[in-house]
Amino acid sequence: MPRETNAAKRERAIEVCERLNRRYGPVECFLDHENPFRLVISVLLSAQTTDAQVSKVTPELFRRWPTPEAMASATPAEISEVIKSLGFYKTKAKHCVECAQMIVADYGGRVPADMKELVKLPGVGRKTANIVLNVGYGIVDGIAVDTHVNRIAHRLRLSPKTHEKEPLKTEQDLLKILPREYWTNVNHQWIMLGREICSARSPKCGECPLADICPSAQ
Repeated sequence: MPRETNAAKRERAIEVCERLNRRYGPVECFLDHENPFRLVISVLLSAQTTDAQVSKVTPELFRRWPTPEAMASATPAEISEVIKSLGFYKTKAKHCVECAQMIVADYGGRVPADMKELVKLPGVGRKTANIVLNVGYGIVDGIAVDTHVNRIAHRLRLSPKTHEKEPLKTEQDLLKILPREYWTNVNHQWIMLGREICSARSPKCGECPLADICPSAQ
């Protein structure tokens, strides 16, 4: 099979986005995003945990500590009691408190709307920062590459196999081939596809709207 040119790959990537946009349209964020503070904490908690599990603990979490100021005064042990059903809950509880304290001390109680500042927050990496900027502030500075997006990008061969375990490199690959106007919806639409059809273990290629342009389905 001849090697795909960059132009052909770009055209195929755009077609992927167009088809998923027709299928799903704008997809609402799956986590609590009532405000940027709730969003950053929710995404922080979602690492290596399903959104559904996070959504079970956040109502009580934000009932008790609804603001950065309130959570900054909590102890990791108190937070742990509420989120102990989540994976790595002790580390996450520590990050919740430290993140809130830094938001209060360094940013006047407001979650920063800047990538460089966001990734300074404890427990916040580029993926989390991308979601906070996109959903919380309407700023599109990149593509949040979670497990679903990473898996689909590689099944579609839009990122080389050598980057399969490096989401940050996968993101850069996607940013290079997708025009900026498509970045906004990639994360949530690809998550929907990953949950419904392109699952990790048993992808339903026969039902996939991308099957005819996906090398892994051929």
